[in-house]
Amino acid sequence: MKQGNFIDNLPKIYGIYTGGFIGFIIIMAIAEQMGMTAKAIGIAFVAFTVFIYALIGYLSRTAQADAYYVAGRQVPTVFNGMATAADWMSGASFVAMAGGIYFKGYGYMALLVGWTGGYVLVASLLAPYLRKFGCYTVPDFIGTRYGGNLARFSAVVVLTVASFTYVTAQINATGTIASVALDIPFQYAVYIGLISILLCSMLGGMRGVTWTQVAQYIVLIIAYLLPVFWISNKMGAGFFPHFMLADEVARIGELESQFGFVKNSAADLATVPKGLAGITKAHSAVNATPWAFISLALAMMMGTASLPHVMMRYFTTPSVKAARKSVGWSLFFIFLLYSSAPMLATLSKLSLIDPTLSTGIIGKSIAEVQAIDWYQNWNQANLMFISDFNGNGTVELNEFFMGGKAVVLATPEIAGLPYVISGLVAAGGMAAAMSTADGLILAIANAISHDVYYKIIDPKAETAKRLVVARVLLVVIGFAGATIAAMEIQGILGSVIWAFDFAMSGLFFPLVLGVWWKRANRQGAIAGMLGGLAAGTWYLVWVRTGGSGFLGITQLTFGIFGSAVSLVAMVVVSLMTQEPDKATQKMVDEVRVPSGKTILGKQ
Repeated sequence: MKQGNFIDNLPKIYGIYTGGFIGFIIIMAIAEQMGMTAKAIGIAFVAFTVFIYALIGYLSRTAQADAYYVAGRQVPTVFNGMATAADWMSGASFVAMAGGIYFKGYGYMALLVGWTGGYVLVASLLAPYLRKFGCYTVPDFIGTRYGGNLARFSAVVVLTVASFTYVTAQINATGTIASVALDIPFQYAVYIGLISILLCSMLGGMRGVTWTQVAQYIVLIIAYLLPVFWISNKMGAGFFPHFMLADEVARIGELESQFGFVKNSAADLATVPKGLAGITKAHSAVNATPWAFISLALAMMMGTASLPHVMMRYFTTPSVKAARKSVGWSLFFIFLLYSSAPMLATLSKLSLIDPTLSTGIIGKSIAEVQAIDWYQNWNQANLMFISDFNGNGTVELNEFFMGGKAVVLATPEIAGLPYVISGLVAAGGMAAAMSTADGLILAIANAISHDVYYKIIDPKAETAKRLVVARVLLVVIGFAGATIAAMEIQGILGSVIWAFDFAMSGLFFPLVLGVWWKRANRQGAIAGMLGGLAAGTWYLVWVRTGGSGFLGITQLTFGIFGSAVSLVAMVVVSLMTQEPDKATQKMVDEVRVPSGKTILGKQ
């Protein structure tokens, strides 16, 4: 792929791509009317989009280190914003976020506040300055700023722990979608998802991932917004339901009171398949107190500013100024989806519990609901379940259970939309999970191949050999992630939240103080990274094994504890040891100047 001509023609190329994708949706809609089966439509959507992504990955293949690691630093701001948004809108955002709000209530909007607000920290504290360094990876910045292989290696350790935790959640999401769309067991579907992910990133590295992510953003935003507007208009909530959100939430409250929710006993819940939640709002630690909301939002903000795959996206821009503008575009494209997640959760619940709608199931006979096609499909996928706990033969609020990750995927069917929309949503979910998984696996593989293999083990390694190592690592890391995902140790959303906590525990203050405190030195950074990661991990294990926690810090916000330890350790150790040399302090001063050459000379 000739970068010069390609860059110049990006609007035209992606305009044609968007038109072609809309045309494909229309063709599938016509095929459905002509009798094409739901399974065939689902397979067609997933196969077609994955083929396009793989083709882009192949056309973006490269043997140049600069192109493989940072896309040649040629990505325009708008398109980098789209790629960042796709990288950011993970399977958790697309598949699990609406489910979290659906079951746990609006306290889970702390995630939206934190994840979006985190980009304010990225724009003001880190992205432009890390771009000025001219580094390839986050550990590359740490190694250059603080010096020494141990500091660089410590950053790789934190990066690997956080990114690997995150990538298992994305492969989990691809497996969920593939298992439903292709009608295969989840344990095998995760590996199908993995192959799809590797096809996008293996040959082209960051260049391939960047242009694939732009294509994936177009798919996922169409797939998310179209059902929201369609369902809202069909239910009479207006074409733009976001303006009616308060009214719809109040309606849900009225209906829940009207139907008289009865809490399930422990014996009842013992019969419910693992991973399914009741239809009504369950108690959540997120909703318990204002501090619970604020602490989760704070943890997600700091975690966002610490995640290596997020920072890497701003290494691909042509300049420091472009990096800052790119953050603004990222926020805009992310807002388009995040503003709709609460609405989708609300519309989904109303579709199920409002008796004035033809889709409502509360009060209908259990046999009648169990005979509905959409219930049978999702019940077979172990993502829906009904049991007559109350013994009256009708579905009540406490008798319908659904997996959180099924809310977005199943809502179009529940609302009575054509199945082509469900196929589109499945393709969007795959795009969201694949785009993030691409960035995460690449972040880990690039860090190990560049910062461990090239910078520490074999500094004389030729470019071709370095890229072979990077590609082998992609496969190994991806396979390991798929294997862990198949075990379903943790839900999608929980795994993602943990990843943010791990990242902030070990990297937030070493990165921020590396830019803004000249006195921070190598010993302090190492103590901050390893001490913070160890403290955060200990706290998580302690709470998970029965510890009561303190100061309202839970297993979802353990990064607050870890990062506090990191800050104290870094400041104390830095002040107790020798200050950085004059050259390092001068380098830090130069980083804060937006103009001029990059520190490492890698334009």
